[in-house]
Amino acid sequence: MKIGIISFAHGHAYSYANIIRKYKGLELAGVFDEDESRGRAVAAHYHTAFYTKLHHLLAADVDTVIVTSENSKHAQHVMAAAKAKKNILCEKPIATTAEDAKNMIACCEANGVLLQVAFPVRYSTPIKRAREIVQKGGLGKILAVKGTNRGTNPGGWFLNKALSGGGAVMDHTVHVVDLLRWFMDAEVKKVYAEIDHLIADEKIDDCGIVTMDLDNGVFATLDCSWSRNNHYPTWGDVTLEVVGTEGTLGVNAFDQKIDVYSDTEGASWKYWGDDMNEKMILDFVDAIKKGRQPFVTGDDGLKALEVALSAYRSSESGQTVLNS
Repeated sequence: MKIGIISFAHGHAYSYANIIRKYKGLELAGVFDEDESRGRAVAAHYHTAFYTKLHHLLAADVDTVIVTSENSKHAQHVMAAAKAKKNILCEKPIATTAEDAKNMIACCEANGVLLQVAFPVRYSTPIKRAREIVQKGGLGKILAVKGTNRGTNPGGWFLNKALSGGGAVMDHTVHVVDLLRWFMDAEVKKVYAEIDHLIADEKIDDCGIVTMDLDNGVFATLDCSWSRNNHYPTWGDVTLEVVGTEGTLGVNAFDQKIDVYSDTEGASWKYWGDDMNEKMILDFVDAIKKGRQPFVTGDDGLKALEVALSAYRSSESGQTVLNS
């Protein structure tokens, strides 16, 4: 399968490219990037073609594309790829507005191509095991969930709202919301959020606490802040504490690690666990080959985005808002 990557603006593009190169039968067939210097350097590094125009990449011998451009450009890139009949894996969040997300989904459906949104945490073995316990009733009736997706401020275009759509709340709400929906087959109905700029020099939201009421009666909270400093052993976390009538379960998607304490390097983490991105790429390829529904659909991406947008509306008004 020949795969093209649209933009290396997002850092995940590099891990996706490395995964493609790792597997026989997968080929990184070309790169398009609006930043020509970056694009040419990446193409040279991965020994692939560089295209200065998106339509040239889409007209090339490419079966599918991965969109890892700035958030606000996802819509134009995904719809261009869909019209060229390419299957698409789109980095999260799916878009920066619900209207764009809906247009992307409709365009992909109209052109008969698959659209998967990059929520790799679903592929984590501990996360999957936790969902299995919840789904089988191992905790009894679920009452509440406390989630975190704390991270390091990524800098760059993430701090430009015109490109990112928002700061930490846009960047980190969607992963845990997707897990909440997937764990419980439930939808977020109401959102209350307190969002602020407390850490970064740049004026963008870097701290947020989001409170959610789901339609199954569960109450959930999420810390989605960019609160990890540059010296923290890793970029961040994804954790859930699920409280039920018969027990409580805690899971950390990035806890498959060894704590190392060294005289020369100080404290560090050596990760030995799942490569969630790799599992996601391979599953996406399998979905294309078998013509089946992607594991994470465009609609999943839309539902997660809507909660992030509701959080901003709630923070601005100081009130609980209906999620829509």
